[in-house]
Amino acid sequence: MLSSPQEPPPDSLYGWVVVFSGFMMLMVALGPTNSFGVYLLEYQSSVFPSTPVSTLSWIGSLQFASMCFFGIGAGVLVERFDARLVGAMGGLVSGGALVVASACSSPIALVFTQGILFGAGSSCLLIPAISLPSQWMQKHRAAATGIALAGGSIGGLWMSFATRSMVANLGWQWSLRITGLMTIGVGCPASLLLRKRIQVPKREKIVDVQAMRNPLFALLFSVSLFTAGGYFMPYNFMPSYTVVALGESQNWSTSISSILNAGSITGRILVGVLADFIGPLNAMFLSLLISNLTILAVWLPFKNLGALVASALIFGFVSGSAVSLVPVVAASLFGVKRLASLLGLLFFSYTLGSLACSPVGGALLDKYGQGTNYTPLIIYGGAFFSAATLLLGILRMVVNSNLWVKI
Repeated sequence: MLSSPQEPPPDSLYGWVVVFSGFMMLMVALGPTNSFGVYLLEYQSSVFPSTPVSTLSWIGSLQFASMCFFGIGAGVLVERFDARLVGAMGGLVSGGALVVASACSSPIALVFTQGILFGAGSSCLLIPAISLPSQWMQKHRAAATGIALAGGSIGGLWMSFATRSMVANLGWQWSLRITGLMTIGVGCPASLLLRKRIQVPKREKIVDVQAMRNPLFALLFSVSLFTAGGYFMPYNFMPSYTVVALGESQNWSTSISSILNAGSITGRILVGVLADFIGPLNAMFLSLLISNLTILAVWLPFKNLGALVASALIFGFVSGSAVSLVPVVAASLFGVKRLASLLGLLFFSYTLGSLACSPVGGALLDKYGQGTNYTPLIIYGGAFFSAATLLLGILRMVVNSNLWVKI
């Protein structure tokens, strides 16, 4: 923790050190989640071919859902204890979970290890990594948060290729072991660079009930829920769609996963810069609107590889920024002092949304698509983004009905 009782000024040089720390922590926290589509295809086609896709989808869904669910506790830990210790603990638990998962021989065991345990550990990497940059940055808050969260996309980008290569040459077990050891080796040292700029007094109540009664918080919570419900659908199913529905090679499935993450890298940074000029709420609304149109107007009707590549690139660019702007919107509406615990509550909405995402999408694929027709799944994902866009538009008008105001 800071040794001086006086708060350092915002936008200082050390703020960028915290951003770099968050970037590295999110690379190993979100990278395995963003590249899970590679594992899903391997499990679906080779390891557990007789297991329904809806069952296998629970592994990836619970990675993110657990990350967000345990984010409530992680937010409280960051407020009450040294963020460096919280992050280091997260690196050890999440990396260890993948190593343990490599010894599993059933989908249920992978649900608990690669899914729940990894997500629980990653929550202690996620919350400090996305909340502390907003404490240090004021003028470039959206851009700084976007840069930190781009670490998750960069992790997903290179991990997609690395995972595909490791699975093909070493097997999926060694792929999990190597990824787990790397998570420990990167996440723990990176967390030691974290510092709090603002020391928050301890409170008796663990959950901020007052914030939950705020109508603006309720709207933002609902937006986050529906955004999460649609966000991971392309990441989890576009790779297998490439092989199963379009008949392309498994190399293309890896490429699609990487295109999604490559678009997300540039989108989180560039839209973050744009948000500093037009306001985070305005930028987030545009991101959700374009994400919705990409799913329903490009991926859904055009069933060919060219349209899929375009969908992956556009969706990755705009959807990643929609997620990365949630902390910035929360900071602009509610302040930065208790942002860690507020983000823990907001990310609980991601738990609900992600649980309604891939498992239900996989069930729709199995029951109505006979495992090969992805149309019901795509419509389902688009419906979530439509609801998120509508609710965010309402939130925007409640905050300020003037469409030309930066907010």
